[in-house]
Formats: sequence, structure tokens, C-alpha cells
Amino acid sequence: MSTFSTIAPATGLIADIGGTNARFALVDTLTGAVLRAATLSTDDHPGPVAAARVMLAEAAAAGLPMPGVGAWAVACPVLADAVDLTNHAWAFSIDATREALGLSRLTVINDFVANALAIPDLRPEDSVAIGPGGAGSADHPMVAIGPGTGLGVALLVPDGAGGWRAQATEGGHVTLAPADAADARLLDHLWPTHPHVSAERLISGDGLLLLYRTLAALEGVAARFDRPEAVSAAAMGGTDPLARAAMNRMYALLGTVAGNLVLSTGALGGVFILGGIVPATLDLFRASPFRARFEAKGRFRDYVAPVPTRVVTHPTPAFVGLARMVRAGA
Repeated sequence: MSTFSTIAPATGLIADIGGTNARFALVDTLTGAVLRAATLSTDDHPGPVAAARVMLAEAAAAGLPMPGVGAWAVACPVLADAVDLTNHAWAFSIDATREALGLSRLTVINDFVANALAIPDLRPEDSVAIGPGGAGSADHPMVAIGPGTGLGVALLVPDGAGGWRAQATEGGHVTLAPADAADARLLDHLWPTHPHVSAERLISGDGLLLLYRTLAALEGVAARFDRPEAVSAAAMGGTDPLARAAMNRMYALLGTVAGNLVLSTGALGGVFILGGIVPATLDLFRASPFRARFEAKGRFRDYVAPVPTRVVTHPTPAFVGLARMVRAGA
């Protein structure tokens, strides 16, 4: 039986659970307003129930009503009741979690589905344009993509009735194809140890570190850094040309993958870039080859060139999408 058994349909528990952090919020189910939020390290808790109870105990101590429903986003496929995070050891049953937390309903979706669902509710100031700043084609899909612990990808598709339907994908695990000789050299170096080099393998936090180490090996120099945060900090600070080269190469690869998604899905509505890495290194991203590589599609350059690409700077876009679900009674 849940420690938090008081049912209050006017509040909902939303969560954005990734490989590094679990972000929880108590929201008003009518307005979607966040009443209380907390970010907890996934390594510090045995599972999502324990982490949620920490946040709910704080909310109860503050006099807030306990939630009656929940909507959670997780960094992995959601295909059945059993959920197993891709980049962390957390695994749980949706139904058992709902029962443990005293919720009448708990909806669990892929994290990038939540990010995609946020797009219609974002304000103009919640994102910045990279390249053309147009609105995109209103009757075509949009792509949500973003490197963080992994590489998330989801689609937002018009539902034919003036609304939108989000579609989960595992587009972060597509095979990464080289777009120039430097890409080919990288992949040739990696194939003996990584027979399948996916997009996520090089376009993510761990991917940035692997890129940096690979570039160091190819140039015959010692790698100075052993954490992706150190690589990005050195790149932003201008203290290490190799770190800057690794960031530029990661963003070039992201441009190639994002352009491929537009060609594959017809996402002429736009590409929205989320995740923890790009917004935190926005100046580097603006100056990177991302947009040039996005448009470098040969005979189909004119097809992708008008498509807007925007970096979402809202601090918790998944919360926006999850709040939309709670308001809709999903």
C-alpha cells in the first residue's frame, strides 16, 4: 500500500526519467502549472518509486495535495508493462508503480514523445532558430531530436483534425553513415571495436568523449580529458583545439542525421533540437557545421533548405508535453 494514499484528482505527478537524472513535478491537472519540482540522481535511488516518494514527502510536508494521476517519460522504448531504461539499471512495472504510489492512472511514454508533445505549446522565446527562422509547413510532420545521455528522436504528426500525434522512434540507433572523408576515417577507426556505429554512439555525451579520444588517436596525441563535460568545457573555453574539433564533428554528424530524418519522414514542419548538450553549448552550436551538413543533400538540397531548425531552450520541455497529457486526461 502506498504511503501517499490520499487521492487528489486535481494534481498529477509527472516525471522525466533519463539515464542520469529523474525530474519529478507535481502539477495542476486543470492548468498544467507546476506546483513543486525536484531533480534527483538516478544513481542515488534504487528505482523510480523510491525517488518519487522522496519528492512526494517534500510536497506533503509543504502542504500540497497528493496526486491522483501520473504521466511519466522514460529514456527507453515503452512497449509493454515492463520498462527497462536504456542507459541505466532502473527497471520497473508500470502497473506496480502506479499501485505503489496510489495513483488511479499512470501513463508512461518514451521521453522524446514527451518532448515532441511540448512543441505546439512552446512560446517563441522557448527556442532559437539555427538557419532559416520560418514556421515550416503546417501540414507536415516535425522532428524532435536531441543528444544527452543518449540520442532521442520522435515525430510529431498532424492528426487530421487540427491537432498533433506524437510517434516514438528509435532513430538514435540508426547506422551512422559518413558524409565526408573525415567521417569515413573516424568510422574506419571505430569499426574494429564497434561493429555497429549508431548515431547515438557518436552523438551523445559518451559519443563526444569517444569522438575526442578517436580524434586524438588519429592525430597521434594524448587525450587530456576523460569526461564529456571536460571536453565540452574545454571546447567552449577555447583551451583545446581537439576538444573544439570533437564538438564540431559531433554537431556535423547531428546535422547529417537530422537532414536524413527530414528526407525519410517528410518532416517539412521543422526540426526541434533538445537534450542537455546543445542548449548548454549554444554558441558553439551556432558556429558549428550543423546547418551546412543538414542541407548537404545533393539533388535534394532545395527540399531540406527551407526546413527550419530550432534549438529548444526551455529548461524542462518534457514537463510541458507531460502537462499537456495530464490536462487531456491521458
